[in-house]
Amino acid sequence: MNKIEPTPVRKSVTVRASPERAFDVFVSGMGTWWIKDHSVSQSGQKTVVVEAVAGGRWYEIGKAGEECDWGRVIDCDRPNRILFAWQLNADFTFDPEFYTEVEVLFEAKGDETTVTLEHRHLGNYGAKAEEMHGMFDSERGWGASLASYAAKVA
Repeated sequence: MNKIEPTPVRKSVTVRASPERAFDVFVSGMGTWWIKDHSVSQSGQKTVVVEAVAGGRWYEIGKAGEECDWGRVIDCDRPNRILFAWQLNADFTFDPEFYTEVEVLFEAKGDETTVTLEHRHLGNYGAKAEEMHGMFDSERGWGASLASYAAKVA
């Protein structure tokens, strides 16, 4: 039986910043722009941390101090690209055996930077692949996250 792979979710935003600043706000400042109700912790999101090296953790710290893994960094090429393993399953629970990818590219265009995000391998959600694609592609999904990010860069 053939597995039908949903198309990746692709979103982009252009920010008035150098690629270095755009990258740093996206990666090092993720806790400042990540939508607070997009949280997997019991106590609610305090911040989000990215260890920007290959093999580094990507996780949330809750208001009570608990750490909740989201995935890991597969590759990091500041200020051009970061590739994450998104390891939250369809229940938004960390599963070290589950895997999708989120790639973020930073491309200079004059005095602005276009930030392009692609969330792929959504077929790994199995029967929930289309539902998850719709969620990530919705107004409350990656588009809202990138809008929040762009507002922080401004």
